[in-house]
Amino acid sequence: MLESSLPSPCYLIDQSRLKENLSLLDDLRQRSGCRILFSQKVFSSFPFYSMISRFLDGTAACSAYEAQLAHLYFHGENHICQTAYLPEEFEQIVSICDHITFNSPSQLQKYAGLAHANSCSVGLRVNPEYVSQNVDAFDPCAPCSRLGTTLKQFPMQQRRQINGLHVHALYEQNADQLGYLSAALVEKFGAFLPEMEWINLGGGHSLTRNGYQLDTLEQIIAVFQKKYGLKVYLEPGEAVVWEAGYFITTVVDIIDNGMPIAILDASASCHAPDITEFHYRPPLIGADKPSVLPYTYRLGGRSCLAEDIFGDYSFSQPLEIGQRLVFKDMAINTLTKARMYTGMPMPAVAVREPDGDCRLLRSFSFGDYKNRF
Repeated sequence: MLESSLPSPCYLIDQSRLKENLSLLDDLRQRSGCRILFSQKVFSSFPFYSMISRFLDGTAACSAYEAQLAHLYFHGENHICQTAYLPEEFEQIVSICDHITFNSPSQLQKYAGLAHANSCSVGLRVNPEYVSQNVDAFDPCAPCSRLGTTLKQFPMQQRRQINGLHVHALYEQNADQLGYLSAALVEKFGAFLPEMEWINLGGGHSLTRNGYQLDTLEQIIAVFQKKYGLKVYLEPGEAVVWEAGYFITTVVDIIDNGMPIAILDASASCHAPDITEFHYRPPLIGADKPSVLPYTYRLGGRSCLAEDIFGDYSFSQPLEIGQRLVFKDMAINTLTKARMYTGMPMPAVAVREPDGDCRLLRSFSFGDYKNRF
């Protein structure tokens, strides 16, 4: 078993699957002429940056720290788009970033001059007011959003300072939704596109999932390239590490309160917060949906948080204390969001090499918890 030699709990990154995803993205770059940036917020694990940079054009940061990490460990363009920049961090940002995108006209007015003086390409994040999500809280284009500049707010007097437009409004969606978003973008901001050098179509594109409409995507890219003469950027994050990570856990107790409940040595709330925040249900090796197989268990984390539940799964055999369980597709938003809330220890981090061997990269101790302050 791939997890037998590793500690529990542990994040395990599959290098071979990571390379498969990167190769697909590299092929897309070569065919379409677009540029692909790695959105670090999904997986800011710098030991893998050297590998990723061999296939992609650069990185996309949403904070000064992410930009610094890319500057140190990633070979390629360094883009940043932040909701608001602070004066004390901006001088360093202009010294390490190639492209700086502003979220509002006021931030553009305040900092664009310094960005241009340091030979940075300047962008403005726009909001085409196209709603594509079912929940407003997760949609950057929802009414009253703080993200992006609407057409009504567009800074006409400063338009010569803008080299490119940036739009981000998708989340794990197919190219048909990008088509609708692009149509809304052209309807609202098409008059400005001939003046621009580039356009960034953001992330949220599930490029490496089976069934993604790559032909449609390439047609959309071609329109911006040929009709408007723009350099086209995409900045996927989840597509880079899609199905490239496992999360190894162990059953440490089994109780019964209306149904069998297995307590794991990990925490969904602390170690995989997309499960509790977005109701993500990770695949579990050897398990199925509730009641499909003979034995159904609720898998709970060992924190004191009531919501700390991995989910309900069914198994062909009863679970036992000490049994290891391995969740799949757990690279996305796990290491980047993991926390030690309530003193919960951090899982170890390991890599599975192409030859199948597993190597421990990092483990954590009480000192990591104590030294947060």
